[in-house]
Amino acid sequence: MAIHRLQMPISEKDARRLKVNDVLYVTGVVVTARDQAHRRALEYLKEGKPLPVDLEGQAVYHCGPVMKKQPDGSWVAVAAGPTTSTRLDRYEAEFISAFKPRIIIGKGGMGQRTTDAMAEEGAVYCAFTGGAAVLAAKAICCVRDVEWLDLGMPEAMWVLEVKEFGPLVVAIDAHGGNLYFEVDKKVKTNKQRILQKFDL
Repeated sequence: MAIHRLQMPISEKDARRLKVNDVLYVTGVVVTARDQAHRRALEYLKEGKPLPVDLEGQAVYHCGPVMKKQPDGSWVAVAAGPTTSTRLDRYEAEFISAFKPRIIIGKGGMGQRTTDAMAEEGAVYCAFTGGAAVLAAKAICCVRDVEWLDLGMPEAMWVLEVKEFGPLVVAIDAHGGNLYFEVDKKVKTNKQRILQKFDL
């Protein structure tokens, strides 16, 4: 396990240096995108329309933040915990291939298609602790912009400036490693061993 402090954006080469169980702290731009933002982004792709935010080399955060609008019109993040990433699995492989983000942040892991896309394109999936929404918000220095607010606050694409956002654990790397698959395999092996021990 290694600890990395990354300044976004990063290159494919940078992403491929990261390994499962490494710990990251991210500084720079992080862009939130949940179900509706992923779906709209892929619709834009099919229509040949550019995204309002260039995601290449950036970190995309599966997050529906709670934001507060200030009297001057600016926004402040109140809470910014991760969304369960499995609900985005149907979009993520195509999303990564099309828009080339290098870090996906969420909780709960992602499946084989996404794992394969990350290996092919050079991206990683990082887990952030669920229930730590206020901690996440404290790492947000400012809200640079918001796109697609018509989708609603949780589903909009928020462009965040962060400092030392983390700790993030690399759970899927750019070499096909998937921590969730490894844990699942160990659980099944141990379950079988215990069942045999008790002759069940």
